[in-house]
Amino acid sequence: MTGMDTPVPPPAPAPRTRPGPTVGFDLDMTLIDSRPGIHATWRRLAAETGVRIDADLVVTRLGPPLAQELAYWFPEEEIPAMAARYRALYPDHAIAPTTALPGAREALDAVRAAGGRTLVVTAKHRPSAALHLDHLGLAPDVLVGELWAEGKAEALTAHGAAAYVGDHVGDVRGARTAGARSVAVATGPCPEAELAAAGADVVLPDLTAFPAWLAAFTRGEATGGRPPRPSGAGRR
Repeated sequence: MTGMDTPVPPPAPAPRTRPGPTVGFDLDMTLIDSRPGIHATWRRLAAETGVRIDADLVVTRLGPPLAQELAYWFPEEEIPAMAARYRALYPDHAIAPTTALPGAREALDAVRAAGGRTLVVTAKHRPSAALHLDHLGLAPDVLVGELWAEGKAEALTAHGAAAYVGDHVGDVRGARTAGARSVAVATGPCPEAELAAAGADVVLPDLTAFPAWLAAFTRGEATGGRPPRPSGAGRR
């Protein structure tokens, strides 16, 4: 048999790469600073209805569903109509003034670079959330709206989220209910100590620290151990 008759073995299959984690993110005050736009929308609603609404106070407690905030200013029977009017006003008043928070794009990019998927889970009305993301050029793989606190676990579990990033103690509860790692960022209404006391696994000052945390997290998964926290996490 000549060398030309020697069968050539098939190429070895390419080694399988471990897919990266699915990571969920909250929207308001986690990925975006929506306070100026929300402030403007509430002021417009106040002008239309003649109800005195303290928009400065409203934007200090973002996170819970719209109906919860409306209950401070309107009788219960008026809340559905006021919610509908607020949402009708929202696109014209809230989208343009809203900005991406520092590190937001880089955080989403870091998940993709690790081979993972990005998931936004927010209490906000989904069409309003989509307008923000489109306007700012932020494009998660999945967007789920109108879920709050423990209710966020429904989407986190359905999409297999390994971690959930949020700025509110309600986000911590949602992550823990889903069995996901709770990554808190101190960019919203809840200070670091409150987020830590609520059970966050790690508290970051903002999303600029997220890529380094994600790198440590994925290394920990690869070795089968508990992913380490960044040094100094949770301290002021």
